[in-house]
Amino acid sequence: MRVRVRVEGSAKPGLRMECADGRRLVLVQEGVPVLFARQRVTHRGLHYARTGRYVSPLGPLRAEHARAFAEFAEPGSKEWTERWAAYAEAALRRAPNGPLHEGDWNILPGSSSWFADVNWPKLLSHDPDRGHLTWFGYGDPVEDARDLLPLRALSHPEAPRVKAYRRQHREGILPPVLAWWISGLNSPVVLDGHDRLTAVLAEGDRPRPLVLSRAVDEDWIALCAERPLLEYEKKVTALDGPLATVHASAAGRQLAEALRNIVTSPDLTRAWPLSGGVRAWEAAAAEYVPGWAPDAER
Repeated sequence: MRVRVRVEGSAKPGLRMECADGRRLVLVQEGVPVLFARQRVTHRGLHYARTGRYVSPLGPLRAEHARAFAEFAEPGSKEWTERWAAYAEAALRRAPNGPLHEGDWNILPGSSSWFADVNWPKLLSHDPDRGHLTWFGYGDPVEDARDLLPLRALSHPEAPRVKAYRRQHREGILPPVLAWWISGLNSPVVLDGHDRLTAVLAEGDRPRPLVLSRAVDEDWIALCAERPLLEYEKKVTALDGPLATVHASAAGRQLAEALRNIVTSPDLTRAWPLSGGVRAWEAAAAEYVPGWAPDAER
């Protein structure tokens, strides 16, 4: 399942990544920094600091809305997921403080190859406003291996709104969390649904997020498709014997999966140069996250 989003116009989005030298990043929403990040020189992870200023681009979701979608299609089904993806697209198009800018985008169910079951429980117990995300381990603390970065602190599992969402989850109607893949962080961030995320985790379950990302272009798809197509042709040509048809069908399914992964793979996230460069980044970090001094040189 994939919802393709085409956006026209060259205006900067209200929510965008900006960058400066030295692997410095800042996520800005309508001119206000909401997340600072600094990649480690070893490319093994990054240090981040949330400012507490993030606001979801989507409006609040009422229980009646969730129930209406559940009546339309079985929650968790392809049709139900597509309906929520279409809802997210429409809401993001209307939002002045969202990330959409010119180009092609995808909204897809989160891949199980990215979201590891073992990492989900870490979010409730370890989600500091100033922390570190490890990309490849290499001796980093186990709790730093997380697959999703909230843009604000998660609410307490017993908070009133979270308790309401927990009831919806038990009813089987809770809307999915909406995330946004940011390549500079090598991680998706939570665009909408922080309290829904907490609710699912508090119920001991695993979220099924929708993930927004930039779509790769046709030239890239064609380039990446060359190898699996060639391997498929070689494999099918060499088939013989009574099981040739069975093996050909299996090879066809493998090819389809490989091509689907290429088509739905995320493109790099655009980052705009930060006006003022390193000095401006350092000054903004000192103002919005005073005292934050990440050790990015290891």
